[in-house]
Amino acid sequence: MEIVAAGPVDEALLLDLLNSTPVIDGVPHDEFDDQSSAQAWLTAHGIALTGGQLQELREVRDALQAVVRGELAPQTLQPFLHGVALSPVMSDEGIAWTLSARENSEAVARVILAWDGLRISSPGRLRPCANSECQLFLIDRSKPNTARWCSMAICGNRMKARRHYQRSKTTATE
Repeated sequence: MEIVAAGPVDEALLLDLLNSTPVIDGVPHDEFDDQSSAQAWLTAHGIALTGGQLQELREVRDALQAVVRGELAPQTLQPFLHGVALSPVMSDEGIAWTLSARENSEAVARVILAWDGLRISSPGRLRPCANSECQLFLIDRSKPNTARWCSMAICGNRMKARRHYQRSKTTATE
């Protein structure tokens, strides 16, 4: 039996973590490279971590990016789940799951649980942008599951313009 123990807030955290290594003007950036931008990212997401725990968040991000791209097997995430447990608590609305994790690794557990929840409830909808020059990810919430780009305004427009240019260039040379 598969249990989904993450909600929309955790899915947003997962997507933001996956997208914390954008390519800006053709140059890869890492929002965790310098202490001030890392702290701003963590504060914006309500996460308090020390330096070593920030390194663990980077490592789980890198592993999740590789898993979502299909470069690594999901078993790669197992070491990050050491000491993580879910306990059911019955409420008027139904069962709520309480997460317990080793000291300050709750954010790591939350993003892995969010990835697993999407794997169960929305298979194939968490994926990398189809623009090979982009390192961002998207959660496709469209009914036909056909979204290809992280942003239609940016990557989608660029890719369509490239295809149009290639077609017009091919037609002009014939």
